[in-house]
Amino acid sequence: MGRSEQLKKLVFAGLFAAIIFIGISVLRIPLHAIVGRPFIHFGNILTVLAVMLLGFGYGATAGAVGLGLFDILNGYTATSWLTIIEAIVLAAMVNLSFKSIGYREDHLVRLYWVSLVAGLTKIVTSWCTGVIEALMVGTSLKVAMIGSFTSLLAATINAVACVIIVPLLYRILVRIGFDRQRVGTV
Repeated sequence: MGRSEQLKKLVFAGLFAAIIFIGISVLRIPLHAIVGRPFIHFGNILTVLAVMLLGFGYGATAGAVGLGLFDILNGYTATSWLTIIEAIVLAAMVNLSFKSIGYREDHLVRLYWVSLVAGLTKIVTSWCTGVIEALMVGTSLKVAMIGSFTSLLAATINAVACVIIVPLLYRILVRIGFDRQRVGTV
């Protein structure tokens, strides 16, 4: 990869990180939960798009920086490390599922497969994060596991939104010329 391609991907990763941060800051709907302070937002959708367009390394970095920075600056500092790990795991799963379909952008069903994997990954990582958060405050493992499960409403809503929105947004971005070839991922 040439220096200009690296610079282009770095700039796009920075833009995605900024869009993720601003998107969560502007549009979020808090929900009550037993464990944590979950809310509905579009940060994960944008992270999935970043990974699909920029590849694992730059996409994961964009997601980790955007989501992590939001947490640090908005009162979630103690658990921001969990958010960063979640973003990296999400990016890895999206990259693997996108690779499994041969990076095919022309089949909507295949894009829905990638977004379904992303949505399910988000639910699982949110549950794991909830368990860790509950354990951090001294809850027993059994109570932490149950409490985390009952707090999955926001993660489930975010996952469903991801499954529906990601393929559509991705197709729109590809049609207007923002695709893997153009950003130097292929």
